[in-house]
Amino acid sequence: MPTWTCELIAYIADFPVESTKSELIDYAHRNGAPKEVIENLRELDDYQVYNTIQDIWPDCPISDEDYLYNKEEYEL
Repeated sequence: MPTWTCELIAYIADFPVESTKSELIDYAHRNGAPKEVIENLRELDDYQVYNTIQDIWPDCPISDEDYLYNKEEYEL
């Protein structure tokens, strides 16, 4: 199972909609993604079309509620 982090997924966050695994790998290469991103993408299904980051990383935090910290603690 791929190990994603917010830092790694950022390299492909704006990928074109309806991308295949090979298109995602090519996109990541063109964006200078580190080898960890490429390795994670190689573990994806060959025959699936990816439309959103959640298709690639279902547990991707996309809102403040997804992060495990107390927001009020960091507000000024």
